[in-house]
Amino acid sequence: MKPKNLKKKIQRLEKRLQEVPKKLTKLKQRLQAAEAAKAAKAKKKAAAKSLKAGGAKNTGAAKKPKKKLNLSPERRAQLAAAMKARWAAKRAAEANAKSASGDNQHAAPPGPPPQPQNRPDGA
Repeated sequence: MKPKNLKKKIQRLEKRLQEVPKKLTKLKQRLQAAEAAKAAKAKKKAAAKSLKAGGAKNTGAAKKPKKKLNLSPERRAQLAAAMKARWAAKRAAEANAKSASGDNQHAAPPGPPPQPQNRPDGA
């Protein structure tokens, strides 16, 4: 092998050997950071568990805020009218059901329906 090529190979090898400790320290730092993050997460989770176990109430901040609908005033009024009509119909249906149940004084007693009679023709 020519001395020039040997020198180049040696230089490349030396350069690689110098980079390895840098890579090693970089990886060690990453590992430390990951372990610290994992420990912090576990600590936070344990604190949340103990808070929940302590009988603390859920705060309102933990709730997801209601999404505000972007409605025009006309559409808002239209929806309000539709809901009011629906509620009025529901109240009327409940009132009719209550009054109908109160007027059934002479109705048949609630019980099993009468058994069908057997006919001689088998129908």
